[in-house]
Amino acid sequence: MIHITSFVFNQFQENTYVLYDETQECIVIDPGCYTLQEQQEISGFIDSSNLKPVKLINTHCHIDHIIGNKFIADRYDLDLEIHELDKPILDATVSYGSAVEMSIDESPAPKVFLDENDVIRFGSSALNILFTPGHSPGSISFFDEKSQFAIVGDVLFLQSIGRTDLPGGNLEDLLSSIKNKLIPLGDAVEIYPGHGPKTTIGFERENNPFLVEDWGMV
Repeated sequence: MIHITSFVFNQFQENTYVLYDETQECIVIDPGCYTLQEQQEISGFIDSSNLKPVKLINTHCHIDHIIGNKFIADRYDLDLEIHELDKPILDATVSYGSAVEMSIDESPAPKVFLDENDVIRFGSSALNILFTPGHSPGSISFFDEKSQFAIVGDVLFLQSIGRTDLPGGNLEDLLSSIKNKLIPLGDAVEIYPGHGPKTTIGFERENNPFLVEDWGMV
């Protein structure tokens, strides 16, 4: 069984996830730890829980989700894994950080490119990758069919959806990703977003104004 621990980091209130199972192997998704205190918080949890990080993954490469990439990669000797279409966004984060008055360490270059139908394996667990672009060109989500949850980055939120006014964003693609990749997972599936509290497919299908307006799903 996969256990999920989340942290809320940086001024964007970004959700960072550590997933682990009974083997103590874990993966870190979207490390947004920016300050020393935030770095100590996530590493303290990992170390005190005797977890062994084996993968570092980004759902997408906007600055708030990758600020801690270098810290996690260096501390635990991990290679970065992303979707290839988000590499230009990753490459631009240092200059973007300067523009918003944030001094950030350059992320390590990705060593692995992930895509639809790939499987993330750690310990005795597996997550299926869904290609869910729209918020960014290479946004990916991670689905655990056994435990019925999905880590979705900034694709879908509690009663909202990801913004599409950033470079590479596309509203039509985003709505298509939600409709064709996330909704079919089933109403019981829990959604762990990149910001804010978790929700479920069923709740969003019936209450999310963006989905109801577009598809009349009430």
